Amino acid sequence: MKGFLKEFKEFALKGNMIDLAVGMIIGAAFTALVNKLVSDLIMPLISLITGKIDFENMFIPLAGQTTKVYSEAVEQGAVLAYGSFITAVINFLIMALVVFIFVKQMNKLKKTEPEAAPTEKECEYCKTMIPIAATRCPHCTSKLAGYAESV
Repeated sequence: MKGFLKEFKEFALKGNMIDLAVGMIIGAAFTALVNKLVSDLIMPLISLITGKIDFENMFIPLAGQTTKVYSEAVEQGAVLAYGSFITAVINFLIMALVVFIFVKQMNKLKKTEPEAAPTEKECEYCKTMIPIAATRCPHCTSKLAGYAESV
Protein backbone atom coordinates (compact mmCIF):
# COMPACT_ATOMS: atom_id res chain seq x y z
CA MET A 1 0.00 0.00 0.00
CA LYS A 2 2.89 2.34 0.80
CA GLY A 3 4.38 1.79 -2.68
CA PHE A 4 0.99 2.50 -4.25
CA LEU A 5 0.67 5.82 -2.38
CA LYS A 6 4.21 6.82 -3.35
CA GLU A 7 3.53 5.97 -6.99
CA PHE A 8 0.22 7.88 -6.92
CA LYS A 9 1.92 10.92 -5.34
CA GLU A 10 4.57 10.92 -8.09
CA PHE A 11 1.86 10.66 -10.73
CA ALA A 12 -0.40 13.35 -9.25
CA LEU A 13 2.37 15.88 -8.69
CA LYS A 14 4.06 15.54 -12.07
CA GLY A 15 4.07 18.62 -14.26
CA ASN A 16 1.84 16.89 -16.82
CA MET A 17 -0.90 16.39 -14.26
CA ILE A 18 -0.83 20.05 -13.24
CA ASP A 19 -0.88 21.06 -16.93
CA LEU A 20 -3.90 18.82 -17.44
CA ALA A 21 -5.72 20.40 -14.49
CA VAL A 22 -5.03 23.91 -15.78
CA GLY A 23 -6.18 22.84 -19.25
CA MET A 24 -9.41 21.42 -17.84
CA ILE A 25 -10.16 24.65 -15.96
CA ILE A 26 -9.45 26.81 -18.99
CA GLY A 27 -11.45 24.40 -21.16
CA ALA A 28 -14.47 24.67 -18.86
CA ALA A 29 -14.29 28.47 -18.93
CA PHE A 30 -13.87 28.40 -22.71
CA THR A 31 -16.89 26.10 -23.05
CA ALA A 32 -19.01 28.49 -20.98
CA LEU A 33 -17.85 31.35 -23.20
CA VAL A 34 -18.73 29.50 -26.40
CA ASN A 35 -22.12 28.44 -24.98
CA LYS A 36 -22.92 32.10 -24.26
CA LEU A 37 -21.70 33.10 -27.71
CA VAL A 38 -24.01 30.57 -29.30
CA SER A 39 -27.07 31.17 -27.10
CA ASP A 40 -26.84 34.97 -26.96
CA LEU A 41 -25.40 35.90 -30.36
CA ILE A 42 -25.42 33.08 -32.92
CA MET A 43 -28.82 31.50 -32.25
CA PRO A 44 -30.71 34.84 -32.35
CA LEU A 45 -29.02 35.62 -35.68
CA ILE A 46 -29.92 32.18 -37.03
CA SER A 47 -33.50 32.68 -35.83
CA LEU A 48 -33.61 36.06 -37.56
CA ILE A 49 -32.28 34.57 -40.82
CA THR A 50 -34.61 31.54 -40.70
CA GLY A 51 -37.73 33.55 -39.95
CA LYS A 52 -37.55 33.84 -36.16
CA ILE A 53 -37.41 30.09 -35.47
CA ASP A 54 -37.02 29.58 -31.73
CA PHE A 55 -34.81 26.52 -31.31
CA GLU A 56 -35.41 26.44 -27.55
CA ASN A 57 -39.10 25.75 -28.08
CA MET A 58 -38.63 23.01 -30.67
CA PHE A 59 -39.79 19.78 -29.04
CA ILE A 60 -42.13 16.85 -29.47
CA PRO A 61 -44.51 16.32 -26.53
CA LEU A 62 -44.48 12.71 -25.31
CA ALA A 63 -47.13 13.05 -22.60
CA GLY A 64 -49.91 14.74 -24.61
CA GLN A 65 -48.96 18.32 -23.74
CA THR A 66 -50.68 21.03 -25.77
CA THR A 67 -48.47 23.98 -24.85
CA LYS A 68 -45.95 25.35 -27.32
CA VAL A 69 -43.56 26.58 -24.60
CA TYR A 70 -40.77 24.15 -23.69
CA SER A 71 -40.54 25.02 -20.00
CA GLU A 72 -44.30 24.50 -19.52
CA ALA A 73 -44.28 21.26 -21.49
CA VAL A 74 -41.45 19.86 -19.32
CA GLU A 75 -43.50 20.59 -16.20
CA GLN A 76 -46.45 18.66 -17.69
CA GLY A 77 -44.43 15.58 -18.67
CA ALA A 78 -41.76 14.11 -20.91
CA VAL A 79 -40.69 15.88 -24.10
CA LEU A 80 -38.26 15.11 -26.91
CA ALA A 81 -36.31 18.39 -27.10
CA TYR A 82 -34.68 18.29 -30.53
CA GLY A 83 -34.23 22.09 -30.53
CA SER A 84 -31.71 21.82 -27.67
CA PHE A 85 -29.90 19.15 -29.67
CA ILE A 86 -29.66 21.50 -32.68
CA THR A 87 -28.22 24.14 -30.33
CA ALA A 88 -25.71 21.61 -28.96
CA VAL A 89 -24.63 20.67 -32.50
CA ILE A 90 -24.10 24.34 -33.35
CA ASN A 91 -22.13 24.74 -30.08
CA PHE A 92 -19.95 21.79 -31.05
CA LEU A 93 -19.31 23.08 -34.57
CA ILE A 94 -18.38 26.53 -33.32
CA MET A 95 -16.14 25.03 -30.62
CA ALA A 96 -14.43 22.81 -33.19
CA LEU A 97 -13.94 25.77 -35.54
CA VAL A 98 -12.47 27.96 -32.78
CA VAL A 99 -10.12 25.17 -31.62
CA PHE A 100 -9.06 24.52 -35.25
CA ILE A 101 -8.27 28.21 -35.80
CA PHE A 102 -6.46 28.43 -32.45
CA VAL A 103 -4.28 25.37 -33.15
CA LYS A 104 -3.55 26.56 -36.68
CA GLN A 105 -2.40 29.96 -35.37
CA MET A 106 -0.32 28.37 -32.61
CA ASN A 107 1.41 26.16 -35.20
CA LYS A 108 2.27 29.27 -37.23
CA LEU A 109 3.80 30.92 -34.15
CA LYS A 110 5.82 27.85 -33.26
CA LYS A 111 9.43 28.26 -34.30
CA THR A 112 10.47 25.63 -36.78
CA GLU A 113 13.97 24.45 -36.05
CA PRO A 114 16.17 24.23 -39.12
CA GLU A 115 17.07 20.70 -40.05
CA ALA A 116 20.49 19.81 -38.70
CA ALA A 117 23.25 19.39 -41.24
CA PRO A 118 24.09 15.74 -41.82
CA THR A 119 27.10 14.41 -39.91
CA GLU A 120 27.43 11.20 -41.90
CA LYS A 121 27.39 10.13 -45.50
CA GLU A 122 27.23 6.76 -47.20
CA CYS A 123 30.40 5.28 -48.71
CA GLU A 124 29.73 5.00 -52.42
CA TYR A 125 31.57 1.67 -52.55
CA CYS A 126 30.66 -0.37 -49.47
CA LYS A 127 27.46 1.55 -48.53
CA THR A 128 28.39 1.95 -44.84
CA MET A 129 27.83 5.23 -42.99
CA ILE A 130 31.02 7.25 -42.46
CA PRO A 131 31.80 10.78 -41.15
CA ILE A 132 30.88 13.52 -43.63
CA ALA A 133 34.44 14.91 -43.72
CA ALA A 134 36.06 11.53 -44.48
CA THR A 135 38.10 11.29 -47.65
CA ARG A 136 38.75 7.55 -47.27
CA CYS A 137 36.32 4.93 -46.06
CA PRO A 138 37.55 3.39 -42.79
CA HIS A 139 35.76 0.15 -43.67
CA CYS A 140 36.81 -0.55 -47.24
CA THR A 141 39.66 2.03 -47.51
CA SER A 142 38.34 3.35 -50.81
CA LYS A 143 39.27 6.87 -51.86
CA LEU A 144 36.14 9.05 -51.78
CA ALA A 145 35.16 12.11 -53.80
CA GLY A 146 37.16 15.09 -52.58
CA TYR A 147 40.23 12.98 -51.80
CA ALA A 148 43.43 14.95 -52.36
CA GLU A 149 46.66 13.03 -53.03
CA SER A 150 49.56 14.01 -50.75
CA VAL A 151 52.52 15.36 -52.60
